[in-house]
Amino acid sequence: MKRLLLVTIFITSVASNLFAQDRREILRELQKFGNFIGYINQVYVDTLNNRLMIEDAIRGVLSQLDPHSTYITAEDMKQVEEDFNGNFEGIGVEYSMTNDTIIVINTISGGPSAKVGILPNDKIVKINGNNAVGLKLRDVPKYLRGPKGSVVNLGIIRNGVSDLLEFKIVRDKIPIYTFDATYKVNDNTGYIRINRFSTTTNDEMKDALNKLSGIKNLIVDLRGNGGGLLNQAILISSQFINPGKIIVSTEGKNMPNKSFTSVAEGKFRNGGLCIIVDETSASASEIVAGAIQDWDRGIIIGRPTFGKGLVQQQIPLPDGSAVRITTARYHTPSGRVI
Repeated sequence: MKRLLLVTIFITSVASNLFAQDRREILRELQKFGNFIGYINQVYVDTLNNRLMIEDAIRGVLSQLDPHSTYITAEDMKQVEEDFNGNFEGIGVEYSMTNDTIIVINTISGGPSAKVGILPNDKIVKINGNNAVGLKLRDVPKYLRGPKGSVVNLGIIRNGVSDLLEFKIVRDKIPIYTFDATYKVNDNTGYIRINRFSTTTNDEMKDALNKLSGIKNLIVDLRGNGGGLLNQAILISSQFINPGKIIVSTEGKNMPNKSFTSVAEGKFRNGGLCIIVDETSASASEIVAGAIQDWDRGIIIGRPTFGKGLVQQQIPLPDGSAVRITTARYHTPSGRVI
């Protein structure tokens, strides 16, 4: 009950700060909810898991808003932060789950798994001597990731090898790259594929353009790119668009209208440019494609994009979890709602 009281006090404090105009009504409803939780803890026939109930209540509230306003558990927040920060500590494999078995899709070049000889299509059937078949996909990171220097032992089944292969892997810091490919199609044309926008994306773009030095045309493939960080979309757009041009603007009921412009730095502002998109290109991908299109900087090829023209603000909660709330809409430079 003491823990529930602290949660109620925290929610009340946030509500009083954020919604001064509706303070009295909000406090009354929060008191009602706190009383309800207290009552069922006192009289219900079985022991209750208050943490799960509160989490389900938060999800229920967010489900009444829009599909992109979500709740993120404390455990999931760790992976979210790793994805956006561009690195994590683990064994360095990309994997999928097929018929309850972990299948290695790829190993990260120079990573711990690649160094010991793990190969694509290897099946991970044991982790530290325990059966790994039947693990849920969301639980796999708990076993494969861990502090740098820690050891994990894997039992591997490999096509064409009759015996179980055993590998001892020392975990290390693993970079998460947002560029899947960078190469020259021919002497004059470069190609890059970006899978998301994280803190490292613009630095990877600068490295890629240095690698493609001398090209006159560039293809940027954003198919399957669900978006990411707004500032990275602006920086990537700035590589192609002259400084001071509006890249995107935002407007919302409780948020001041704001325009974001291209910055001074730019490595490819004069060559031919093509952006490839599809129905899974969303958010930051659409910001980049929309800016290129509206400023007539290049051509857009592919299928209509996802249409996620919404801004989310992530608000941390005391236990390490967070809520991601839609606060505004995106507009392209010409004023179109994405």
